[in-house]
Amino acid sequence: MSRESWLVVIDPQAIFASPDSAWGSPFFGDVMPRIRELAGAFGDRVIVTRWMPTADRSTSWGAYFAAWPFADQPSGDPLFDLVPDAIGLSPHPTLDLPTFGKWGSAIEEIVGRGAHVVLAGVSTDCCVISTALAAADAGAHVTIAADACAGSTAENHAAAVRIMGLYPPQITISDTETVLTER
Repeated sequence: MSRESWLVVIDPQAIFASPDSAWGSPFFGDVMPRIRELAGAFGDRVIVTRWMPTADRSTSWGAYFAAWPFADQPSGDPLFDLVPDAIGLSPHPTLDLPTFGKWGSAIEEIVGRGAHVVLAGVSTDCCVISTALAAADAGAHVTIAADACAGSTAENHAAAVRIMGLYPPQITISDTETVLTER
């Protein structure tokens, strides 16, 4: 891993952190200290994303929001705010997208084509895996800091990590300590 690597912190938002949220991960609080430690080591090479409820309702997202009406709120709703511990992790503006996967031209313009990225955040079994697979397809070198990712359940986290582990050498499964040591 080089000093040119980037950390992408996926969706550290209230909607995924709150125990009162249907999408709250019970492991969110456990991973935030690791995410902060990673962000400190990556300095200005950190991108923070947010999932936003702005998708076109005439697509399959309409059915999605019908299934999850609590999340069908205006984008300014506090549900979509960063958690306090995520504020200031990056000097770059937050990348707000209405998609599970956050990989695309907006990230690639910042990190560069074929870059090495370390992924952390929530949820392992949705937005993290969606981002990892798209990044690998685009030619990025992806490391998953698995202990800095929170799943919807322990079983779903493990399943997502296991699936991402099927994509070497484009995707590598690691942990916070190893990522920090290799920096």
